[in-house]
Amino acid sequence: MINVYRKTALVEGISYLILLFIAMPLKYIFSIPEPVKYFGWIHGVLFLFFIVVLLAASIKYKWNLKRIIVYLVGSVLPFVPFYLDKSLKKEYSQNQYR
Repeated sequence: MINVYRKTALVEGISYLILLFIAMPLKYIFSIPEPVKYFGWIHGVLFLFFIVVLLAASIKYKWNLKRIIVYLVGSVLPFVPFYLDKSLKKEYSQNQYR
C-alpha cells in the first residue's frame, strides 16, 4: 500500500507541475487555454484519487492527523511531494511494507 501511495503522490505532483509551469503559462502568456482545460481535468481526477489513497494508507499505517494534514498541504505546494516521497522511502523500506 505504501508503494501505491508513493506512486500516486508522485504522479499527482508531476501533474500539478505540468499544470502550473506548462499549461498555465500557455494560457496566460500565449492565449492557448486548452492545456489548462485538459491538464486541469487530469490533475483534478488524480488529486481525488490521491485523497482516496492517502486515506486508505493513513488507516492502514495508523498515521496521525498531523501527518495526514502535512501530506494534504504538501500535495498543493510545488515540489513538496517529491521531498515527502524521499522521507517516506527512508521510513518504509521496500521489503518491510508491501
